[in-house]
Amino acid sequence: MCDYSLTGFPNRLAESGEELVVHRFSTNSLGLVSASNAVHCSESRSPSFWTIVKGLLKERTTSETIAVCIPPGTQLLLRDIAAHLRDHLKIGSIEEVVFTQITSKSYTYRDAVRFRNGRELSLQCLIVGQSVKVLCVPVGQNPEATVNFENDIEAMRS
Repeated sequence: MCDYSLTGFPNRLAESGEELVVHRFSTNSLGLVSASNAVHCSESRSPSFWTIVKGLLKERTTSETIAVCIPPGTQLLLRDIAAHLRDHLKIGSIEEVVFTQITSKSYTYRDAVRFRNGRELSLQCLIVGQSVKVLCVPVGQNPEATVNFENDIEAMRS
């Protein structure tokens, strides 16, 4: 849902249909935030050691960026996939993925996405500022309680 490194940040669950972006938090971990709340996503290079230390020590404020947690099994649409990832994973620039967790170990990055070709990629390997659309958030075990945006996917691919 949210990697261990983001548990100290304000957070909320994702909603079907919302637009998210990959964001680098002050802990240097990548996570997802609402596109409308993404103020600092333009920083593409990694912060310095001292920037990370200062981020860890500063007081958290209520205006801080809110992490958006994704339940396992959620369908996402990744856009603007970096060329090196496309080549390595044999995928396109826009891909429908399923959010998953690659381990249950504590104190380790576990959030990942699974592509249709079966390949998995840690959320930490995505690019800051990358666009992510929440297509379908599973609600309990009832498949009729999900919202699906398959028509949106087909329209984006054409």
